[in-house]
Amino acid sequence: MRRSLAELGTRLRHLPLTSTRSLASLAYSVQGDHGVVAAIAQGEEFEARAGLDSSMAARMLRSCTTPCGYELVRLIRAATSRGSESHGLQLQGHALKRGFGSDVFVMTALMSFYLEKGSLRGAHILFDEIPDPTVVSWNTLISGYLRFGLFRKGLSLFVQLNKSETCVGDAFSVTAALAACGRSSLLQLGRSIHSKIVKVGMRCSVFVSNCLIDMYGKCGCVQEAVRVFGAMCYKDTISWNSVLSACARNQNLEEALSFLQEMPHPDAISYNEVINGFAQFGNMGDAVQILLYMPKPNSSSWNSIITGYVNRNRSQEALDFFTRMHSEGMEMDEFTFSSILSGIGSLAALSWGIAIHCCTTKCGFDLSVVIGSALVDMYSKCGQVEDAELMFDSLPQRNLITWNAMISGFAHNGFFAKVVHYFEQLLIDGIEPDEITFLNVLSAHSNGGVPSHLAMKYLELMIDEYRIHPTAEHCCSIIRLMGRRGEVRRVGKMIHKLGFGAWAPVWRALLGACGSCRDLEIAKIAAAKLIQLEGNEDYIYVAMSNIYARLKGNGAERLRLGS
Repeated sequence: MRRSLAELGTRLRHLPLTSTRSLASLAYSVQGDHGVVAAIAQGEEFEARAGLDSSMAARMLRSCTTPCGYELVRLIRAATSRGSESHGLQLQGHALKRGFGSDVFVMTALMSFYLEKGSLRGAHILFDEIPDPTVVSWNTLISGYLRFGLFRKGLSLFVQLNKSETCVGDAFSVTAALAACGRSSLLQLGRSIHSKIVKVGMRCSVFVSNCLIDMYGKCGCVQEAVRVFGAMCYKDTISWNSVLSACARNQNLEEALSFLQEMPHPDAISYNEVINGFAQFGNMGDAVQILLYMPKPNSSSWNSIITGYVNRNRSQEALDFFTRMHSEGMEMDEFTFSSILSGIGSLAALSWGIAIHCCTTKCGFDLSVVIGSALVDMYSKCGQVEDAELMFDSLPQRNLITWNAMISGFAHNGFFAKVVHYFEQLLIDGIEPDEITFLNVLSAHSNGGVPSHLAMKYLELMIDEYRIHPTAEHCCSIIRLMGRRGEVRRVGKMIHKLGFGAWAPVWRALLGACGSCRDLEIAKIAAAKLIQLEGNEDYIYVAMSNIYARLKGNGAERLRLGS
């Protein structure tokens, strides 16, 4: 049974919005008459822009008649596009008071308003109150979930729409679902949607076909993307760029280059996709040649080359290319600076880092969280932890990347107490840690000579509280710590419990840990497992020989792994 209009109003009043004023107090300032609506439509400025003073509200209450639903929709959309939260809330109060709570068009417009204000929950509550939602209502909510990165929930709504007896999805519903499949790598569901598209005759739509190409490309099915492209009667620029992207991002570089050469009118996106593909997976010289051949390269083109060099640990070449970009007067953006700062960090080229820090300030990026995070990382890698901390403290906004950069800086420079302090502060600030955060904390514990049960506490927190499945790197950090503490006999059970019994890097870490604490018995187990997984690698015999040598002096020649 649907909830009453009064209950809807009560639930919406308690929703958190960006304004510090509650929905109830804002909605109370207007009692819903045509005078208020007319004033909002004309864009008049009200006192404090959050509401009306009582005398003005009283005068408006005595004026005019109730507007129709169409006018309300128009005004709600205007408030949404202007970003006027107070006016939108006033219009909502008016709509609820005047009986528009079941009007599908008004409620759908209000859903869009709530999504624009960042309240997905508020939009969903409004959707639940619509007696017979239209396909536009469904699409608004589905696209809202996609916009917030909740792709599986959006797909769940799409499935519900398909099962609905009163409403049928349209091309927008399908394309939203395909986008979610691509972002979630849900190939089978994407194929199922493709089959439905063919059945209902939407396959000739350029827009839908472009989304199919994009979905298949993101799911790694290049040839299916190419087949959809080949079957299209008409291809626009987006079609060409989608198939280029599908090829380039899946390492089909020659095919991507072929499409670029065949494309009637390639644009900057076309060239950048191919440049980025070669910079990631191909020959850097080819990537540079394509950039030089490009009619009007932009900052994204140059950024791809710089990032390619940095990711291949060729930071000096990245710095040379950055210098060339600067000398040619190319505009540099946040991505340019963050990429080159990463390269400078790996070179520990502090003087270059300071110079580029000055450039970012002159370019007006001193408040950028992206560049601020990169500067924290750069100073930390150059060993200037105090400067990194000063940079961190000066940032008006910090995201998880910023926190991870600072915690990582402390971990790699041996400031164990600072790692723990900043991790606890991160939690106090309401930021949810990820696997990288925990890896830095565990690494600090591994190198800090602390009791292993403290590290295990963080591992359990990661798994039980934050539902993060540990990686081999997390496991290796714990193993190294236990090796230093002489507790490797507890490791075997942990390896199997965490599901890493068939992972050679984990057993390699255990063999190394046995060398630290000279535990020959566990070393033999680790070595035997490594031989089973990797064969007779020289590393295994060298490690075992070293352990025997430490234990028995001249006993290395008596090495027998099977004994």
